Amino acid sequence: MRMSRALSGAVLLLVGLLPGQPGGFAVSASPQIEGPFVGAPVTPQPRRPVRDLPLRQPVAQPNRDMKPRINPLAGGGAPAPNIPGPADPLLRSGVANNELAPPPLVSFDGTSNLSSVTPPDPIGAVGLTEYVQLVNATFMAVYDKSGNLLHGPVQLNDLWPGGGCANSTGGDPVVVYDVLADRWILAQFRANFADGICVAVSQTSSALGAYDLYEFVFPEFPDYFKIGVWPDAYYVGSNESSYSAYALERTRMLSGLAASFVRFTGETNFLMPAVVNGATPPPDGAPGLFYTFKDDVFHGGSDRLEIFELHVDWTTPTSATFTRIAALDVTPYTYTVCGFFHLNCIPQPLAVQRVDAVSEWPMWPLAYRNFGEHQTLVANFTIDVGGDRAGIRWYEVRNGGAGWSLHQEGTQAPGGEHRWMGSIGMDRFGNMALGHSISGQTGSPSTAVFPSLRYATRPATDPPGTLQAEATLVAGSAPQSGSNRWGDYSAMSVDPADDCTFWYTGEYYTTRGTQWRTRIGSFKLPGCP
Repeated sequence: MRMSRALSGAVLLLVGLLPGQPGGFAVSASPQIEGPFVGAPVTPQPRRPVRDLPLRQPVAQPNRDMKPRINPLAGGGAPAPNIPGPADPLLRSGVANNELAPPPLVSFDGTSNLSSVTPPDPIGAVGLTEYVQLVNATFMAVYDKSGNLLHGPVQLNDLWPGGGCANSTGGDPVVVYDVLADRWILAQFRANFADGICVAVSQTSSALGAYDLYEFVFPEFPDYFKIGVWPDAYYVGSNESSYSAYALERTRMLSGLAASFVRFTGETNFLMPAVVNGATPPPDGAPGLFYTFKDDVFHGGSDRLEIFELHVDWTTPTSATFTRIAALDVTPYTYTVCGFFHLNCIPQPLAVQRVDAVSEWPMWPLAYRNFGEHQTLVANFTIDVGGDRAGIRWYEVRNGGAGWSLHQEGTQAPGGEHRWMGSIGMDRFGNMALGHSISGQTGSPSTAVFPSLRYATRPATDPPGTLQAEATLVAGSAPQSGSNRWGDYSAMSVDPADDCTFWYTGEYYTTRGTQWRTRIGSFKLPGCP
């Protein structure tokens, strides 16, 4: 693949100039993994129910950007030129059939920009009876499945009675529903972007109840961290001076006991941890899974997906191992859009301001499901589909007992608009859904698409690598101005009540500026009871 990102002079894992790419840098194809580092046990703080937290109102103040995404290769030196990529080999002019993705069952506004910050980092998850959304700075709201607000918005730090987490509104929020235990996991940065994360584990299946509250201190600031659910641990990926993988002691956290962590570091792209979907857990004793993607020009080797196992024995955590178990060659793609960590990227109609594509890293989540005869992982990230136009490459990989292999892949980029900030999921029938942001103008003003939220679906019986025509969750009616930060993520999740209703959340605008809004919606494919 060709690299279409301008890379600032790199100081980490730098191997020099690339043949045929004047001024182009690459990182080492052989990561230097360090670990395990074992953290001291953390005792949870006293509990407080979410339903007792005070409601928060908007605060009038100038817009501010949250802490920017950290480029782990930042340093001195001249940047490499941006080289727009050729047409993506998986681009298709049509769709699998003439059917449109199913319409929303519900669609309602979530939390808006209460603290005048960008980006919103909208993330959400669905449980047995509730939907929980978190946004930056850091607000939480709980809804029923008809879209009625049950409580919120509240600030997440109000859960903690003391310590650094009680003063934290640093953001990068994470919410995930632990379907194996019927519990909620909430998290954000420690105060003032300190080294570590605040993690709350619910005591019951209700997000409105009490939580056990942990403040984990890490060796480095864990930028862009994400949390996965697995039987033996809550696994964490983060962007640090390199890329790191953590395991948090899940069993003890579910019991409200002191819990420690294990850390490995030294990878060359972000490690996204797997989140279990469905009632069937992974095979007994299966290590936690992470994945990332690598580029031939930037990382060396071929264009590929890499899958890792983190195995931890909590009796002797110093024996933990972190191992790459698969490197799966994929159809070539062009890594990143507009240039490496070039945030002024995605164009908007009637606006000079461009917004960040966040195309360096995997997008949330890495969705895992165990079908018995095989296990599956679905994933996505943003690529240059040609001429600095953003599209979404998505994958399904399977393990039928002989190891992980590529089952199908596709590129979502019909028409001429830009698609980015994807999130993907799979239901219990093997149907898939991909939600994303879309923006662009392909001709006259009547064709303008202000940043909006759409989704596409794939019935399990459709041809491999195809998606049906997109449906709109909400149409934006104005561009963002005054900030290039967008996302930095969205969230697709599957309802555990029927294991086939998809829920999606992301951001959009109705008025020009930085007062973003968020949308939450659900839909399901035919055949879901």
